[in-house]
Amino acid sequence: MIALADIKRSNRGAVARALTLVENEPDKARPMLRKMFPSCGKAAIIGVTGPAGAGKSSLIGKTAIHMASLGMRPAVLAIDPTSHITGGAIMGDRARMAELDEHKIYVRSIASRGSTGAISASLRNCIRVLEFAGYNPIIVESVGAGQTDVDISTIADITVVTFSPNTGDSIQAIKAGLTEIGDIYVVNKSDLSGAGQLFESVKEFITTSSRREGVVALRTSTKRPASTAKLAEHIHRLIKAIRPAKKARYAQSLECELRDIVLNKFRERATSVMSKDNAAYTKCVKSMHDGKTDPHDAAQKILRLCK
Repeated sequence: MIALADIKRSNRGAVARALTLVENEPDKARPMLRKMFPSCGKAAIIGVTGPAGAGKSSLIGKTAIHMASLGMRPAVLAIDPTSHITGGAIMGDRARMAELDEHKIYVRSIASRGSTGAISASLRNCIRVLEFAGYNPIIVESVGAGQTDVDISTIADITVVTFSPNTGDSIQAIKAGLTEIGDIYVVNKSDLSGAGQLFESVKEFITTSSRREGVVALRTSTKRPASTAKLAEHIHRLIKAIRPAKKARYAQSLECELRDIVLNKFRERATSVMSKDNAAYTKCVKSMHDGKTDPHDAAQKILRLCK
């Protein structure tokens, strides 16, 4: 049994157990989350996304330390695209962020478990646990980004899109739709050759394509503390600026979450119905194969089975 009071006091063991429960046994976590829910919705959520190899983990680590020095109490959730059983990138992310422990910044890797859009199904509830424990802001590192992988923006209050000169598809990634979600665009590893040219390209694209006001482009390098401090300071200013609209933003996020839950439940039901072991489904498919039912009518029959 996990005591809510221990989580509220930011007991790291209690927080870790709560997050594990949310990830591995979501049904058992429901009573705990139900009690937490009324207290949630106030922490700022910072989403960090961008192509693989852009150095997101290292950048987040350095930036979080600067945030702590500004009086904030950040926590980091790094979404891991690999198996939750075999580990994979979990240990890699954790090693790169090891120094965050010294600054009492909580770091957790969670498995994407095949979720589309680089968002884990358990992510929202993990955020709730960390917020209940007093962390603010909560930084979420997604597994990557592309034309359809922009779901991080439905959760984040502030979205940071990261590129680096050594990701050859960076310009294409910008064209693919990332200009529509970012509040801050970062050219990381800016000490490398080609960073200046990439930075100018990013500025040009966000000037001509971004639909948001006040979007900025910054250059960072984890080897240059002043650059990550500048990013932290800009995020801090944005957090203050969006505070009046936070309630409305959270309401919108809850609606997105509700739709996701309903659609996922329906998908689970449909997957169960469309099993070869289901006689009604098999009969429907045979009727279609025999030319007696077209695919649209067959789909309607299956939808009725899902009720």
